[in-house]
Amino acid sequence: MKMVAASKLRKSQNAIIALRPYVEKFSEIMSKLSTVAEKNGGSVFTDNRPVEKVLVVPLSSNKGLCGVFNANVIRSTINLIHQEYQSQYDNNNLEILCVGSKAEDTLKFKKYPVVGNENHILDDLTYENAVAFAEKLMKYFEERKYDRIVFVYNQFKNAATQELVCEQFLPIANRQADESQSDKESLPLDYIFQPSKEEIYNEMLPKSLRMQVYKILLDSFASEQGARMISMTQATDNATELLKELNLTYNKARQSAITNELVEIVSGADALKG
Repeated sequence: MKMVAASKLRKSQNAIIALRPYVEKFSEIMSKLSTVAEKNGGSVFTDNRPVEKVLVVPLSSNKGLCGVFNANVIRSTINLIHQEYQSQYDNNNLEILCVGSKAEDTLKFKKYPVVGNENHILDDLTYENAVAFAEKLMKYFEERKYDRIVFVYNQFKNAATQELVCEQFLPIANRQADESQSDKESLPLDYIFQPSKEEIYNEMLPKSLRMQVYKILLDSFASEQGARMISMTQATDNATELLKELNLTYNKARQSAITNELVEIVSGADALKG
C-alpha cells in the first residue's frame, strides 16, 4: 500500500507542481483586470451580497488508512460552521456538499445537513470532471441558491506536510484591498486590449474559477496520497519493531524450554546413579 500511495503521489505531485505557476499567473492577470471591471459594476461572481445561505464543501477521501487526513478536514469543517456560520446553521440556512465518502459518513452520523456528494470525482480526477463540478457550484451561486461557497481541504506542501485551508470560492474575494498602489499599477500601461478589458475579464473569469476548483482537487488528492504514504511507512516501521520484539520473546521462551528439558534430563540421570 505504501508503494501504491508513493506511485499515486508522484503523479499527483507532478500535476499540482506543473499547474501552480499557470494558476498563479492567471490569478495575477485577473487581479489586475478586476480593477477595471469593478468600476463598471463587476461580475455576478464578485457580488458580495448579505450572507444568508452558505454551502460548505469539505474534501476528504473515499478510502481510509491515511492517518489524520480525514479527521482534520472533518474537525475543521465543524469548527468553521460553529465559529463563522453559527447563525446560518441555527436557521437551517447552511448545507454541506461532500467530496469524499469519509467526511460524508461522519458528518451524516453527527447529524449535520449533508445535502449530497461528489465522491465520484476522486475515482477519476480529470480536468473535465473538475470543470463540471465547478460549473455546478457557479450555477448555484449565480441562481442565488447560496450566498457564499467555502472549500475546506488540505493544501499540498510536500509528501510529509499538508496545510489545512478554509478557502472562500464564491463570491470572489477582493484581492485589491491587500495590494499596494504600486502593485495595482504594475500592469504595463502600453498593453493593447482587444476586445476591451471588461470583455476579456468577463470571458476569463469563469475559466479562472474552473481552474481554481481543479487546483483545489489536485491539492487535496496529492495531500491524501502523501498522508497515506507516511501512514503506511509508520505502520511498516511499527510492524517491523513488533516483529523484532516477538522474535526476541519467542527465542527467550524457546531457550527457557530447552534449558528446562536439559535440567530434567540431568536430574533424571543423577537420580538413576543414586
